[in-house]
Amino acid sequence: MCQECQNDDTRNHPRLADEPNLTVSSKTVEQERTIEYWLEQAKASVADRIAQRENKNIAKNVILFLGDGMSIATLSMARVYAGGEEKSFFFERFPFLAMSKTYCVNYQVPDSACTATAYLTGVKANYETIGVNAHVPVRDCEAGLDRSTHTSSIGQWAIDAGKDAGIVTTTRVTHASPAGVYAHTSFRDWENDNDVKADGCNPDRVDDIAKQLVYGETAPKLRVILGGGRREFLDSEVDTDPETGKAGRRTDGRNLINEWLKNGPVGENRTFVWKRSDLLAVDPHRTDRLLGMFEPSHCAYNLDRISDGLAEEPTLSEMVDKATDILSLNPNGFFLFVEGGRIDHAHHDNRARYALDETVEFDKAIELARRKFSEEDTLIVVTADHSHSVSYAGYPTRGNDIFGNAGTASDGLPYMTISYANGPGYKKHVDAATGKRMDVRDMKTDKNNFDFPAMLPVDSETHGGDDVVMYASGPWAHLFTGFLEQNVIPHIMGYAACIGQGAKACPGS
Repeated sequence: MCQECQNDDTRNHPRLADEPNLTVSSKTVEQERTIEYWLEQAKASVADRIAQRENKNIAKNVILFLGDGMSIATLSMARVYAGGEEKSFFFERFPFLAMSKTYCVNYQVPDSACTATAYLTGVKANYETIGVNAHVPVRDCEAGLDRSTHTSSIGQWAIDAGKDAGIVTTTRVTHASPAGVYAHTSFRDWENDNDVKADGCNPDRVDDIAKQLVYGETAPKLRVILGGGRREFLDSEVDTDPETGKAGRRTDGRNLINEWLKNGPVGENRTFVWKRSDLLAVDPHRTDRLLGMFEPSHCAYNLDRISDGLAEEPTLSEMVDKATDILSLNPNGFFLFVEGGRIDHAHHDNRARYALDETVEFDKAIELARRKFSEEDTLIVVTADHSHSVSYAGYPTRGNDIFGNAGTASDGLPYMTISYANGPGYKKHVDAATGKRMDVRDMKTDKNNFDFPAMLPVDSETHGGDDVVMYASGPWAHLFTGFLEQNVIPHIMGYAACIGQGAKACPGS
């Protein structure tokens, strides 16, 4: 090789990490070294695609799984975490996929509020607004009160068609993504009345999101609501949390959990649960509506649930299982929104271990649902709302620990496979006095809450603006193909299930 080429090669390919012990079995490694292995693998993949058929049945049930912040890089890294580079998640074996453009009307890089409005109501909106069109500016006390600006979610479409609808999330049930099913607000953070007052609005005129869950147009009709967020429903002076004894965040003297229990018609059996054992004991045949909130704020990370012995914290799969037990009693079918919401929160803190583990838990819940309901009558769509600034980079050798080092940089220090464009991890990895990188070998990188390196210092890592993937299985799943605007998602699901005001697959519609 010429000297110039050698120099270019050295410059573009920094020294690699030491050869690791491969996690793949020796048998698999030996097979992968052959031509025949890859030819047979490719033939099988082609055969699978040839065998795919278009399912044009009417979707009795629709389940939308939303991995909040589940970027393509997150998926690729989580595969390695889950078992190796060659592993596929269950939902990655769905037969059809497409890409989704996630921008808001007024922002290139979106948040979870404008995206929820898009993929749940079919209308793109402004950053940090939920369930309203782009005529509503963020934090505008009055604009969001105009009902002509309100959008209608696929959850409402399902209810109007005689189906049931529900929400399952690992975030607060009043958080941006689940609120997209039922709320209309010019600011996503108005989760309780005190938040409304803090922005100078009148909470007697502007209903906070928790209040809308109890008294809004859609939420009172939801059959199941499971997640976290008790603090948004309890008063700061009158009430205490049933688990922690801490005060709530409301300042209006109201206990909205009790009000939700009483808000149904006479004879309706409404059940509230706040711990796993009570959730698992719920009898679907004796429960008309179920509200479960298992933490004052967001549900615990799965890794913390395990390490801290949180026996009364349900898994996402357990919540999905109970929710679908209840919803499937409706002979007309149902719509269910399921959010793996803490993938996003972990990325914001540059804590990749949490993010990847939450992605694995998300996949488990999808597998449970797909195996529980037939592809013949149940459409399942899996997607993300937006990307993140997380990077899967360097030149780590096959089988290297995804949380480990990928090589040595020109400053003579190792660099990690996972890093972020920005976030709080900057302060943990850059010496404030010298501006130089610190040696990651001196850090406790095996801790669940380890902050991975970031290039720029910000308190909370930002979202990314790149497209996200949609995976589909079931009736009319073949419509999920190519590049789509994010707001098209509910319209395809509505078409498949014959709900909403748009085109429908039903004969004569």
